[in-house]
Amino acid sequence: MKILILANNDVGLYKFRKELIEELTAEGHDIIISLPDGDLVRPFEQMGCRFIDTPIDRRGVNPITDLKLLSKYKKIIKTTDPDLVITYTIKPNVYGGIAAKRAKKQYAVNITGLGTAFEKPGFIRTLVIALYKKALRKAKVVFCENSGIQDRLVSYGCCDINKTYVLNGAGVNTGYFAYQPYPENDKVQFLFIGRIMKEKGINELLAAMKRLIDDGEKCFLHVAGPCEEDYGQILSRCESEGWLEYHGYKEDVRPLIAACDCVVLPSYHEGMANTNLEGASTGRPVITSDIPGCKESVTDGESGLLCKPGDAESLYEKMKLMIRAKNREEMGAAGRRLMIKEFDRKTVVEKTVKQLF
Repeated sequence: MKILILANNDVGLYKFRKELIEELTAEGHDIIISLPDGDLVRPFEQMGCRFIDTPIDRRGVNPITDLKLLSKYKKIIKTTDPDLVITYTIKPNVYGGIAAKRAKKQYAVNITGLGTAFEKPGFIRTLVIALYKKALRKAKVVFCENSGIQDRLVSYGCCDINKTYVLNGAGVNTGYFAYQPYPENDKVQFLFIGRIMKEKGINELLAAMKRLIDDGEKCFLHVAGPCEEDYGQILSRCESEGWLEYHGYKEDVRPLIAACDCVVLPSYHEGMANTNLEGASTGRPVITSDIPGCKESVTDGESGLLCKPGDAESLYEKMKLMIRAKNREEMGAAGRRLMIKEFDRKTVVEKTVKQLF
């Protein structure tokens, strides 16, 4: 079978879908990937995939640019004549889905998150819902990374519930993110990994940490990830106060996770938070928001703690509990067991392939 995969960047596809593509290739399928060129395209080609360079303005909202992308997808589908189209991320999902539907091709859509467009009523949400309705109507299957995404898509009439399937995100490679011995730190080392932006809960995290430090608690915060909003000066000020270290973007976060006592992600909304999965797989307790996409990766009170999203007071209380906890190592081990049982990427790949065919 010839399978066309549409995505918006090589890094995300390689980090989270490599094992799925390896499995599809091993089963004898002809894989074509369409996305912007990048360093990780070469490994895909070495796996036997064909590549079509397809520039995408990932965050732009220019309708002319988006119509050009739709036209591009139509041409790619006509030229490659795939038996199945698989799409990832919002623009490939929407415009690739519409193009596949019009070409009467079988297609599967992966909704990794609904983003800010669904958070507030208004023209943008109305437009996005209308586009999703067009894109998902004839899909063979719509993969949702959590039940909250499924519920919202169905409630807005974007797709029929019988066509949806909830996966535990992309899962986690429990071999790559192997269990690491719990560290012996003089201070509790918290670790945040993600884009430095308001919706990841960075404001609440910094406020909670500052309060803990003012209370005399022995703790420290490590932050890793790209600054997508103007947080550079704020992080520099926190560093100068001696309770935070900003590591920038890290290609390999495993050493940071191994050295920390607890992973923290107080996000406002997620598809399935890979940071939580990676931290738990390494054997670290997790503090995260009690929302779909975060709460699934934590057994509250056993492998981590859940806090209220957008609530610095709640986060402060949970971080304080973690500092005082005597069983952090046992909590991390419980998280590791949960990842192996429910979130191992091999299991997710098997479930995905079963739904595709």
